Amino acid sequence: MSHARWIEIEADLESATGHFSKAVQLYERGGFDSAGLDGYAATMAFLHSMQSGHTSLESGLKRILKILGEELPIGDRWHEDLINRVAREIGGERPAILDAETAQHAHETRRFRNLASHGYEVFRADEAQKSVAAARALADRMLPALNAFRDAIDPAEKNDGEGDFGGGPH
Repeated sequence: MSHARWIEIEADLESATGHFSKAVQLYERGGFDSAGLDGYAATMAFLHSMQSGHTSLESGLKRILKILGEELPIGDRWHEDLINRVAREIGGERPAILDAETAQHAHETRRFRNLASHGYEVFRADEAQKSVAAARALADRMLPALNAFRDAIDPAEKNDGEGDFGGGPH
């Protein structure tokens, strides 16, 4: 596979990493209970960062499946099925894209995105700690996991780190 095939995946995953990192920072800053526009802005910025992080992660994972020639999951549970699929080795065709622990973090941010998309009126910052921990873990682990996967299936692309995803800070 050509390195060019990974350009959009790299962009999606760097976007996810950046959004998750910023979501953690926004959570740590707090201010969700502030009166008026300040509390609203703190809450919406955090919720949107978490949503954007997970959406970018999904986009990158879908692109990987497409370049591998795999059908994308379909149906009402496709978001969950996508994570389950990429956490599974496909017998002799490819290794798992995400290890089980990273996949669990992705399931947590998927769960939170559903709350952020549909239940933002009931958001409680004190109940978001598990999701924030998952976002932090994904920001730290996602790009190395994807580099390892790419190197496993596309060893010609390995070139002393020059082709690694996520060369800069997030």
